Amino acid sequence: MGETIQIGTTRTQCISAYVARPDGVPKGGLVVVQEIFGVNAHMRSVADRFAAQGYVAIAPAFFDHIEHGVALDYDPASWTRARELVAATPFERVLEDVASAAASIASSGKIGVVGYCWGGTVAMLSAMRLGLPAVSYYGSRNVNFLHEPLHAAAIFHFGERDKSIPPEAIARHRSELHFADTMPAAQRELEIYTYPADHAFNRDATASSYDAASAALALERTLAFFARHLGDAQ
Repeated sequence: MGETIQIGTTRTQCISAYVARPDGVPKGGLVVVQEIFGVNAHMRSVADRFAAQGYVAIAPAFFDHIEHGVALDYDPASWTRARELVAATPFERVLEDVASAAASIASSGKIGVVGYCWGGTVAMLSAMRLGLPAVSYYGSRNVNFLHEPLHAAAIFHFGERDKSIPPEAIARHRSELHFADTMPAAQRELEIYTYPADHAFNRDATASSYDAASAALALERTLAFFARHLGDAQ
């Protein structure tokens, strides 16, 4: 089980964050970026699982800037409220909070970012703007930012049956993503994976979208990626 802490932001307000810690010396730290539903039970369980793999995992509550303690379900009313909160939460502010979260667990070692859906786009932007190695799961807003260069390695996971991210959008990732000229060649890892699954295939809280085989393979690739780029190749 993790704990909820407070982290500073660039504003006068602190925000909460769920932190799960491993037994023993951590392999590194991960900022776990939520879907649009806040740091709910599912996202806390995702952080717990990364902690079980040896990482300090922190999930910042970005919506605390608007409403404290957002942890939505997946019913229609929750979807409506989630969209309202996302609309009021600009990516620029979220990236400031990602940087604050990363700084708060800096003693863990090197830091990476992993995000899901809305958070998948935040993860990609973290590689572009913060220079943090990132794993992006089905980021449906990614296409708006593919012109920006990556300043860190990144991998992407997509569902082949995801109507919100059609094949042409995935193809754009392959053709348009690029690294900054200053990126060392040895760090230029960019992989784009697809799975026979729908959107949110990693979310085991909703049986309609969850695909166990795809989620397991994506996690295997994610852990291997972070082992390479956070410095522990166990």
